[in-house]
Amino acid sequence: MTVSSRSVAITRRRLPIGAELVGADAVHFRVWAPARTRVDVALENVRGEVVHIAPLEREEGGYFAGIVEGSGEGTLYRYRLDHGERYPDPASRFQPQGPHGPSCVLEPGKFQWTDDDWRGPTLEGAVLYEMHIGTFTPEGTWAAALRELSTLAELGITVIELMPVGDWPGRFGWGYDGVNLFAPTRLYGTPNDFRRFVGRAHDVGLGVILDVVYNHLGPDGNYLPQFSPYYISERHRTDWGPALNFDGEEREAVREFITANARYWIEEFHLDGLRLDATQNIYDDSERHIVAEVCAHAREAAGSRRTLIVGENEPQDVRLLRSTADGGLDLDALWNDDWHHTATVALTGKREAYYTDYLGTPQEFVSSAKYGFLYQGQYYAWQKQHRGTSTRGIQAARFIHFLQNHDQVANSALGARGHAITAPGRWRAMTALLLLGPQTPMLLQGEEFSSSSPFLYFADHVPELARKVREGRTKFLTQFPSIAQGDVRAHLADPAHPATFERCKLDHAERARHAETWALHRDLIALRREDPTLRAQGAHGLDGAVLSPTMFVLRFFSPEYADRLLLVNLGAAFDVDPAPEPLLAPPPSMEWELAWSSEDPRYGGAGMAPLESDGNWRVAGDCAALLIAQPRA
Repeated sequence: MTVSSRSVAITRRRLPIGAELVGADAVHFRVWAPARTRVDVALENVRGEVVHIAPLEREEGGYFAGIVEGSGEGTLYRYRLDHGERYPDPASRFQPQGPHGPSCVLEPGKFQWTDDDWRGPTLEGAVLYEMHIGTFTPEGTWAAALRELSTLAELGITVIELMPVGDWPGRFGWGYDGVNLFAPTRLYGTPNDFRRFVGRAHDVGLGVILDVVYNHLGPDGNYLPQFSPYYISERHRTDWGPALNFDGEEREAVREFITANARYWIEEFHLDGLRLDATQNIYDDSERHIVAEVCAHAREAAGSRRTLIVGENEPQDVRLLRSTADGGLDLDALWNDDWHHTATVALTGKREAYYTDYLGTPQEFVSSAKYGFLYQGQYYAWQKQHRGTSTRGIQAARFIHFLQNHDQVANSALGARGHAITAPGRWRAMTALLLLGPQTPMLLQGEEFSSSSPFLYFADHVPELARKVREGRTKFLTQFPSIAQGDVRAHLADPAHPATFERCKLDHAERARHAETWALHRDLIALRREDPTLRAQGAHGLDGAVLSPTMFVLRFFSPEYADRLLLVNLGAAFDVDPAPEPLLAPPPSMEWELAWSSEDPRYGGAGMAPLESDGNWRVAGDCAALLIAQPRA
């Protein structure tokens, strides 16, 4: 094997770093290691034995590069730094033995895509579905998950939001401790298995976006500092450790590393966008924020295909949704924790920890339907500071609403699903509000059939790190007084125990056993998609009113089609009598007709008496009802 001197002239690379085939039996390697004086490529066999050493040439900016002839797809390698230790490639496309093992050369261009006609998802009308591949099926693989995609499309899901897949050590995990940002974890299969999953999703009409973590790296297997200390910020820290360096010395190479990663997922896996984790911990005081650059690179990589870039932002900074021309960061949508928190209080009655500043009242649901965030600058007692920013001018569809997500289910004593900790009728009513409301809804895997599987925090680490994670997790949960009790703490699951992970796996046979829940979600999503007034998501006008301490109404206006009323009662049966509320009045020469009710026996309800058009109404307890304006008989 030989090393060519053509490193500077190479022009056929997909990424600025990593290992890429440049011929039938030649690989171009390029890595950033500015603190090193020499970098060699060490080719290995499957036993980890070095079979060849090839020196790379130093380039400007701290890069090392070169072509190794006689190597090809499947070659295992690591970089040897200054004649010392060998480390995996920071931009490895695959780690077949995990983050501590050698990297593997792949040729992504060989994969035969069949989605040339796929144009990408739209935010308008979207229904998101959060998925963790390791627990979505008993097998926990791309191949097994692929078999369920047509069923999700039948349900009405439009976009799958995958939890992170960048590789991490251990046998299982959520993915937020990833250390190989370019390498889909070997736990779920090969990179081509991932591509087949995306291709099949597109075949059945589903978009796929990926949760990416650009705020920190995991505590085990992060070898980036061996190549350069400048990967890590000296100025900022996150809630989970050091931040990435986007605004300090040598920042340009770090920024290129992350923007290349965003392009990589879009280009080489045909993903339809990204979900940016904890953007409040992506620190950047540069003139142009790295989040805006990530968005620009992802959209450029998509070409003519539509993309969807979603963010998580605990402080609720609407600047992320503003265009760069208006000083924003150009995301398409943000998760809305406010809606989840008030819904949880309404469903369970518990106001503790970060639920303290919510009442779960009808007014909060009306306000959220109209304005998205509930906190837009008011004082937030739990954090002892002001929280949120004004949402004026932001479309309703750009807020992602959810009753469950991976964090919120796991942040309970037993990882219990929402339907298991509230009254069935109230859960159906809240599901109707989620799926018929003007914001963009998201389901957590299994929610569509009331999965009996919990969703717990699980992370497989080496013993000492596992002990620290277990202690840290227990300490975090004690912010909830109900969990801080000794008898409850004794029942908390050990994140590192394999049984914790196994308990979270879905049983898709429950789809048939819980057919009422499946029908509820299917019918509500169909209503959202097919009803022209609801489909507009409040674009033609939306208002709401409180009718009682437990009941409220949302009115969707339509100049072209008939208005709609969504009645939601989260308490005992209620007589709307008297009814001094203008929103209850039908349009001229029309009357209200009951079109749908969460108390329909098909969904496990007890039925609902007809609403009399010539008198005031009696609305069943823990119920949601949709009324359509029809010409008066």
